[in-house]
Amino acid sequence: MPLNTTTAPPFLAVLVRGLLAGLIAGLLAGAFAYVAGEPHVEAAIAIEEAATHAEPAAGAHDHEDALVGRTGQRGGLFLATGLFGAAMGGLLATAYVLLSRRRRGDDDGRSGLLLAGAALLGAVIVPFLKYPANPPAVGDPATIDQRTVTYLLMVVLGLVAVWAGSLGYRSVGAQAPPWLRAAAAVGGFLLVTAVSYVVMPSFQEVPADFPATLLWDFRLASLGTQVVLWTGIGLLFAALMHHERRRRAATALPGT
Repeated sequence: MPLNTTTAPPFLAVLVRGLLAGLIAGLLAGAFAYVAGEPHVEAAIAIEEAATHAEPAAGAHDHEDALVGRTGQRGGLFLATGLFGAAMGGLLATAYVLLSRRRRGDDDGRSGLLLAGAALLGAVIVPFLKYPANPPAVGDPATIDQRTVTYLLMVVLGLVAVWAGSLGYRSVGAQAPPWLRAAAAVGGFLLVTAVSYVVMPSFQEVPADFPATLLWDFRLASLGTQVVLWTGIGLLFAALMHHERRRRAATALPGT
């Protein structure tokens, strides 16, 4: 019996697999962040502490406000990435079910990978190119609320750009040459992305004396953590759904 003749798995089964894939991918991303990002965080904190030594009163105040030490923060890194990964895996599983009507019956693995890739592109790469991550000691505390809101809005616009690309791909018709459908997708995506970059405000708050190498090493480590997360979610979710589909196909065979 062909595998695509089985009924779709229930939502709860898909959700559990999404949560599991996200949790594992989140822990892997945490390990990457610990190895690739923590040294740069420590270096940035050292620069910040060196700057506060010139202001003893401010330095003492900052020390009192540090309720969680660096050891606790390192341990919390894995907790944070694990929980965040599980949440993102759950959202991916929900989107997978909601978009099942547009999916062929035999491409479960590809659908999971495409959704994870779309999330990586729209929710991570597009915002990163406009608002790259900054290490400690970089950024004006007075603008943190504004920067947070604009970053979240940029995430939404990035996902809209991905949707525009998908809409452009489908709008030219299934009979169009593959290159034309790809060009329409890229055009729709780039149009929304370019308009978003122009409309959204910019923030230039990196001190002139901050080491450029440290800044970009931190930013690339931050981006790499997200790449590990979403790649892991996509691959693990695809593998789990493929296994579930094969299991349901086997149980549907006559005599099983």
